[in-house]
Amino acid sequence: MLRIGSVVLGVSDVRRATTFWTEALGYVPRDKVEDDWVVLVPARGTGPQLALNLSETPVQEHPRVHLDLYAGDAADQAAEVERLLSLGARTVDWDLYPEDPDFVVLADPDGNRFCVIDTSHG
Repeated sequence: MLRIGSVVLGVSDVRRATTFWTEALGYVPRDKVEDDWVVLVPARGTGPQLALNLSETPVQEHPRVHLDLYAGDAADQAAEVERLLSLGARTVDWDLYPEDPDFVVLADPDGNRFCVIDTSHG
């Protein structure tokens, strides 16, 4: 039976991306950080791995695959968005928001889009 081992993000600077994502998620490098590759794992417990791969491919404005990061409620979501912005994320002027979204679209320092979800949103 197959299972997902890692989610891989293409980045233009592996070390910068490592700094952002380790601080954002509380992850640590599984092995030595290379200039072109690193796998990040949860510092405590288990969870999905996040691999960062050096890439020259431009970021997609509307990516077909992205990360959803879950927050407990609207207050937690707002606090996490502010924390991620302070780490180097940026807000994305997202043209596909529904009328009452439960998510906020951000981009990491490399421009990779991800969402912070209010999981209590009805």
